[in-house]
Amino acid sequence: MERTRSRDWYGWVFASPWLLGIAIFYFYPLLSSFYYSFTEFNGFTVTKFVGLKNFVELLQDELFWMSVRNTFYYALLAVPTGLVLGLFLAIMLNIKSRFQGIYRVIYFIPTLVPIVACGVIWQWLLNAQFGVVNYLLYEIGIPQPSWFSSEAWAMPSIALIAQWCVGSGVIVFLAGLQDIPGDYYEAATIDGGGRMHKFWHITLPLMSPVILYHIVLALIGALQQFVLPFIITGGTGAPANSLLFYNMLLYRNAFAYFQMGHANAMAWLMFVAVMALTILINWSSKRWVHYMGD
Repeated sequence: MERTRSRDWYGWVFASPWLLGIAIFYFYPLLSSFYYSFTEFNGFTVTKFVGLKNFVELLQDELFWMSVRNTFYYALLAVPTGLVLGLFLAIMLNIKSRFQGIYRVIYFIPTLVPIVACGVIWQWLLNAQFGVVNYLLYEIGIPQPSWFSSEAWAMPSIALIAQWCVGSGVIVFLAGLQDIPGDYYEAATIDGGGRMHKFWHITLPLMSPVILYHIVLALIGALQQFVLPFIITGGTGAPANSLLFYNMLLYRNAFAYFQMGHANAMAWLMFVAVMALTILINWSSKRWVHYMGD
């Protein structure tokens, strides 16, 4: 019994640095953020406890709702586009070919480019006046969009740039495709099934767990988008706040206006929204996600 207690004590000693790190860098910031969301806090001192005032003021703020609409509009554009494009590229890269490995590396390389550098490069490429993309469109006689200078084109432009990092999703889809037993495709071939038949009745159903995983992570990432629009607009959200994302407004409240109470309240509202959407997606997955063991 004493040896067992001694071993338990040694175990707690060796685990204590990790437990201490979790307590200091995770639980304390989490709890303090929850507390500060109910206070007037400037980042240094708490002036007073205000209850639900911060949340009420946010819900009455037109700029807050504009950032919510912009963020969900971006998610509506970027998540389905990334899903379709990533799955399509994964299927193409899963076809046996001579340079298959090289092709896979080529599609993954863009994900290694820092997001800041990516934003600067595409800001130059899609410049409405002297950008390379508009120059090429002019040369072939296609009308040149205003891209970031137009309210109609600004958000689709951000969603388009986000697909630059689709390679990370392609890897996940490739892993899912390679996990599908080849016997299913052989049986479908014997029964006379074509490529589309195999895709709709074998590939897509058996890829549904991977698709669920991708949708949840892509949605969370889209709702937390910050760096790309911040770099491209310089934090202004121009034109006419059409690129003002939720996290940009949170950053502005925290570090421009020093309204840390509002910023923490926004963070918890985002947490609730993400949690609710994740639960909703997982609940709906019972209808469309299929596992090979079922």
